[in-house]
Amino acid sequence: MELEQLRIFCTVAACRSFTRAARQLFVSHSTTSRAVSALERELGVPLLARDRHTVALTPAGQMLLAGAEDLLQQADALAAAVHTAAETAPEPPAPPEA
Repeated sequence: MELEQLRIFCTVAACRSFTRAARQLFVSHSTTSRAVSALERELGVPLLARDRHTVALTPAGQMLLAGAEDLLQQADALAAAVHTAAETAPEPPAPPEA
């Protein structure tokens, strides 16, 4: 599982549409579809029930969504903390001249 796949899955679940999720993420419809399909293959379970116009979460999809949202929030918080640490860190001393 990759964070980007989880972000796409969460967006598809929120939008209940691959097309709307793709527009919101500024990616192609096929990118959203491939990401979710890859997750389903990797996990070995269907995550979404699809029909012609909308998608709905399966029980496995509901479980993944809850965990993925938490994981993505933690990843975003970690990235922000790393950037803050880098901005507030003192400059390392210059190496001595030879």
